[in-house]
Parts: sequence; structure tokens; C-alpha cells
Amino acid sequence: MLSLPVIFYSCWIFFDGAVRALRARTLDMMVLVAVAVGSGWLYSLVITLTGGGEVFYEAATVLAAFVLLGHWFEMRARGGANDAIRTLLDLAPPKAVVIRDGEPIEVSTAEVVVGDLLLVRPGAKIAVDGVVEEGESEVDESMVTGESLPVHKAPGSAVIGATINANGALRVRATKVGSDTALAQIVKLVQEAQNSKAPGQRLADRAAFWLVFVALIGGGATLATWLLTGSTFATAILFAITVVVITCPDALGLATPTAIMVGTGMGAKRGVLFKNAMALETSARIQVVVMDKTGTLTRGEPEVTDVITVGMSEDELLRLVAALERESEHPLAEAVVRHAGALGVDAARAERFENVPGHGAIAHVDGRRVVVGNRRLLERENVDLGTLAARRDELAATGRTAVLVSVDGVAAAVIGIADAPRDTSVAAVAALHDLGVEVVMLTGDNQATAARIAAQLGIDTVIAEVLPGDKAAKIAELQRDGRKVAMVGDGVNDAPALAQADLGIAIGAGTDVAIETADIVLMRSDPLDVPIALRIGRGTLRKMRQNLGWAIGYNAIALPIAAGVFEPAFGLMLRPEIAALSMSGSSLIVAMNALALKRLHLPTAEIPESAAPHAQTAAPSTVVSST
Repeated sequence: MLSLPVIFYSCWIFFDGAVRALRARTLDMMVLVAVAVGSGWLYSLVITLTGGGEVFYEAATVLAAFVLLGHWFEMRARGGANDAIRTLLDLAPPKAVVIRDGEPIEVSTAEVVVGDLLLVRPGAKIAVDGVVEEGESEVDESMVTGESLPVHKAPGSAVIGATINANGALRVRATKVGSDTALAQIVKLVQEAQNSKAPGQRLADRAAFWLVFVALIGGGATLATWLLTGSTFATAILFAITVVVITCPDALGLATPTAIMVGTGMGAKRGVLFKNAMALETSARIQVVVMDKTGTLTRGEPEVTDVITVGMSEDELLRLVAALERESEHPLAEAVVRHAGALGVDAARAERFENVPGHGAIAHVDGRRVVVGNRRLLERENVDLGTLAARRDELAATGRTAVLVSVDGVAAAVIGIADAPRDTSVAAVAALHDLGVEVVMLTGDNQATAARIAAQLGIDTVIAEVLPGDKAAKIAELQRDGRKVAMVGDGVNDAPALAQADLGIAIGAGTDVAIETADIVLMRSDPLDVPIALRIGRGTLRKMRQNLGWAIGYNAIALPIAAGVFEPAFGLMLRPEIAALSMSGSSLIVAMNALALKRLHLPTAEIPESAAPHAQTAAPSTVVSST
């Protein structure tokens, strides 16, 4: 009687799960536990009704208790693996202050619509994505993007929902609400990644199915074998139940999902978003990382350092060049325009503007034909550089980008422009070297300029003078010898190269996390996030392999012991309740091992002493010119 509540209440979840599994034409752990508990209890019931013999009511109830206890611990451990999702969901504030009819009104965040004007007081969370219309403040975005320092916001600045306004009142116009916000997109991306299956997991799932089948057949074979050896039916069924119980397909099924859950969660907390489990697994096998120079390794905000003119004043030269460059969206063009504006040079108007991709631009300003670009463009225009050729080489030798200018077919100037490396670029390259990864810099700059910057950063190989449309072809060349190549670049301009690479990494995506061509999205423009992503991938794959090894090893050792193979010689045997404890413990060990991934050491901006001299003085081992 005491066993009835356990069997028909506590164990109902196993019987119901077994029926569902059989209806779905599959086999899982629920089937095993239901068979073990049900057969043990029914056998005991028959013995009780017919009189005489050993019964297993206690074994059946304790078995069920241990399985349920093990599942409770397992769920707690798996819940810990999913902390990242809960943390992200908790970031969104429940209330927002909306200005309606000139008055601030507190409403539910769910009621905010696009176009609403929000009042964000100091210390408050920004409810939705938007654009600042009034006020200035510092905003803490670390909880969403991983950016450690507060970001200054002024009118026109974009803000992200769930970030914290630090010290000034802001009026923000809502641009994205509900499921369209950056936070919602990040949560969706992480959930999709955690629900996706790595190639190894599909194999483990099939193995788990067949393991249940083997356990059921093994249980029947064990029962028959012990009966044939002259043992009592009670002894035979005890061994058979133990075989069925001790088999743990759950450990195989948990081996990879728990590790993937922890890995994607770790990445999300640092603004490193893996699109799927395949991206995690691929990142662990990367041998070469190709990084675009401008905006990735450098700040992407070049400044004019030198203006060397021939035959005209600097102001007149800048007036003509700035007029042309205002029509261009290239970062170097913006640098020239900023420089001219800072010097107070009068604006002029360009006509018949022609962009020459990868080379420069041509336009007419005040009736004069102005050509601005690289050496190839001026050679195409049959312009003799004269004395400017030597000055160009001097600028290039010091790591500056030399922009040449001709006016009416005559060489007029060379402008030196420098783009400083990001603060973490050296540390990022050093961290990639620590992982045994070759670092390749891809740039449209000339060889001398590219080699100079590469030497500062400690980069192995430089591919210089690459046109934007040729980046994908360069990635394909690196892949020809079978090496796994990752491409790091802009998710829009570098889309073909990201798609060509084994692993596409979009850097500096900000709130635009749904980049189709990228396998990994880095929300910040921090190159150090690249080795962080690869290290998370390697750590996750290592845990997956450890878990699979444990699950396979456990079942290989446990099944013979449970079947009583060693009982005649050594007296070694297990009771069903101990087998249940072992089975639950196996799943718990797998889950806890995956959680240990949270202690993974990730690269920081501190440069290892051994890497610092190398990063500062070493020249790139290979410089390739794209011709």
C-alpha cells in the first residue's frame, strides 16, 4: 500500500512520457524507467497475490525516488546553463515614461509605440531603442553590447533599450519596440543558437535511441541468461531491471546541448553572438583569421597628417580636393573634408563626380579637372608625379596612406593620412597567436603602408592593394590548401568575403545583429572579441567531447556490471536503486561539466610580456600585393 502513491503519482510522469515516446515511434529514458519501475512493481504485486517469494516494492519506490532526485539536480544544473537568457530577459524595464500632451506619463513598456517621445531620467533604464532628440548624457551599454566604458549620447545619437542612462536627462524618440528591439533580437538569436544542433549532437541523438534499444534487449537477455544458469526468477529479474535502469541515454543527449547553452550564453554576455551551434563548432577549428584593416584593426577614423603641394597654395588645393571628397563616402575622403573644415577653407561645388572603386575619384571643380586617388589612378590618367613620387614613398614608409592629387592633368599634391590602430589590436593579435592561429591583414593600402601597420601589430601576413570586390577571391586562395579560414569585417561591405569564409565574423554590428552573411556577430568594434569568440568555441567543443566521452565510457562500464557479469567471480553486483542513482549521477556530471565552461579564461587587453616585443618590432612574415 505504501508504494501506491509513489507508483501512481510520482512515477506517472515516466509512464506518460513512455507512452508519448512510443506513440512518436522513439525510445528514450522515460521508456527505460517506466519499464524498470513497472516490471519490478508488477512482479512484486504478482508475488504478493500468489503468496511467497521476494518482492521489490522498496526497490521500485527507491529507484523512482532516486531518478526524480537526479532529474531535479539535473534541471537545476541545466537551468544554470541557461542563465544568460534569463539575465537578458530581466534587463528590459517594465515601465517607461512617455511624454503625451506635454506631460510625462508612466506606462508599461509594452504600450510604447514607434514615434513615442520618452523621458529618460538619470539612473533610469532606456525602455526601447530610439534616437536622442534632446539632452546629453553618458549611457552604460555594458549589459547589452559588452562595452565596458559609458558611451556619450547627444541629439542624433542612437540608444539601445535596456541600457542605463547615467547622469543627464534625455528625451528619446522610439524607433524600435517590442520584438524589434536590439535586446529582443539578441534574445531570439541566442535562443535559436541554443536550440540548434551541432553535427556531433545529431550522432549522439541517434546513439541515445539505439542505446535504449540495446538496454531493453540487454535486459531481456540478462533475464534469460540468469534463468538458464539456474538462478531464481527473483534474482534474474533483479539483474534485468538493473540493466534497464543503469543505462543512461540522457547523458548522451545532454552531452552537447548543455555545452552549447553555456557557450552561447557566455558569448552573449560579452556581445559575441553565435548564430548557431555550427558556428561554435567551426570557430574551434579555425586556423587562419583574416582581418580587414580599416575599422577593424584601426579606428576607422583617419586624420590628415601632411599636405605637400606643388604649384599652388595649401588652401587652394584643399578647396578643390574637399569639394570632390564631399561627394564620396570613403573614410579617407571624410578625413580630408574634416581637415579642410578645421582650417576654415571655403567650400566649393563639385560637378560630374565619378567614383573609381578601389582607386579614388574624379570631378570638375570651378571648371578644373581634379583627380584624387592612388598611384594607379594617376598612372591611368597619364599624370607624371615628378618630385611628389619621392614624397609619396616617404609618407608610405612611415605608415601613412598617401593620397595623390592632380589638377588639369598636372601632379599638384600628396596628402598623408594616418589611421591609428585600436587600443586592443595588439592584444587581439597576441591572443590569436597564443591560440596558434595565423593572422592575415587584408587592405587596399599600398604594400609599404600595410607592412608598417602590420609590423606595429605583430601580424603574420599582409595582403595589400586589394580591391573591395576581390576580398572573397583572396579568402578562397587561403582555403585552397584545406585550412579553415575566418573573415572579420563589416557585415555589409564585406558580405561576399564573410560568406566565402568558413566562419564569417561581422564586427561592430551594434544593434544590427541580424546580419545574414555572418556566423558570429560582434556588437562592439573591438578586435579582442575575435580571440574571445574562438576561445569560447574551443572551450565548448572540448566540453562536448569530454561529455560524450564520459557518457559512452559510463555506459560501456556500467552495463556489464549491472548485468552481473562480474558477480560470479568477484561478487560485484548492483541493486536497481543504486543503478538509478548512478544513472542520474551520470546526467548530473555531464551538466556540471558543461557549467564548468563558465570558468574559461578569456583574453583581456593586457598584452603578455612575451608577446609585447614581438607585437612592437616584428615585421610581417609575408607581404602580398594584389595586382
